[in-house]
Amino acid sequence: MSDLEHDGMQAVSTPSVNASVSVIIVSFWTGPLLMRSVMSALRQPHVKEVIVVDNGNWADEMDRLRELADFSEKLIIISGHGNIGYAAGCNKGAATATGEYIFILNPDAILPDDAVGDMLAEAARLKGRWMLGAKLINPDGTEQAGSRRSTLTPWRAFVEMTKLYNFAPRHPYFRRFNYHKEPCPGKMTEVPVISGACMLMARETWFAIDGMDENYFLHVEDVDFCLRLKKAGGDVYFTPKVDILHFKSSSRESRIRVELRKAKSMVRYFFTHFRDPYPSLFLYVVSALIWIGFAMRTVMIIARRMLALVGLKLNSPDTSRRGYATARSRSRF
Repeated sequence: MSDLEHDGMQAVSTPSVNASVSVIIVSFWTGPLLMRSVMSALRQPHVKEVIVVDNGNWADEMDRLRELADFSEKLIIISGHGNIGYAAGCNKGAATATGEYIFILNPDAILPDDAVGDMLAEAARLKGRWMLGAKLINPDGTEQAGSRRSTLTPWRAFVEMTKLYNFAPRHPYFRRFNYHKEPCPGKMTEVPVISGACMLMARETWFAIDGMDENYFLHVEDVDFCLRLKKAGGDVYFTPKVDILHFKSSSRESRIRVELRKAKSMVRYFFTHFRDPYPSLFLYVVSALIWIGFAMRTVMIIARRMLALVGLKLNSPDTSRRGYATARSRSRF
């Protein structure tokens, strides 16, 4: 396939100036950033509807959203189903969506003015089935890890966990999973994986690959989604022309529970997609390293909390608390 064309694939309509977009935001105890994220989406000219899937949030935050929904027909709130996970939440939102295009947005991500329009303009050059991600940035303006990534394979995970990339950082066999430390391209480019914090695609594309795999409760569902689109003949793209502020870790969910779900998702992903090309022994070695890493992070989290009780701190910060605090300090309505 060429860089921007797919001659042998079923045609999918390219975005027009009048394209309608459904923004889907899945939220779980996001906190004060949720309203800011929703407002940034509602302001987008091409957005037909903003669908908030409430997996569980503070009552006052939801009350504010419901008040806003009373004045805006574009805002749709889906709630009452409990915490069904991120992938299932995205699927629930997509089932409700009526726009030509689906835009997955994290509840702690803020869209700049006309970000959706700019991404549609970029996507107008694409043919076939495609998915487009933007450049995620940290509050300090630097590019965030996750915007553009390599295919997550058992070998690449092994390289990351053992830090083998330090021995030959330029060798393709030891290339890192995230590309954010590499020079950012000046134009839209094809990449293996983008972040689930920001995904734009045609509604037809979403349902052609049956949406996200709900067996991933939290984490890795976006990596799996990109890989399945590739296997179905589609392509994944990244554009540096749209910067989206992403706070990360603004949810108040237990960090240990998040790490547990991430470990489970990674192991499932490897055994789902890489049983044939990789020896079983290597898959079990990688799985063991994943669980060892989870155990070590759990010990560190518990140690930080215990030391905090006596007024001490470890050098490694608790990112979940830091992200939530940053979100609160930067959220003003």
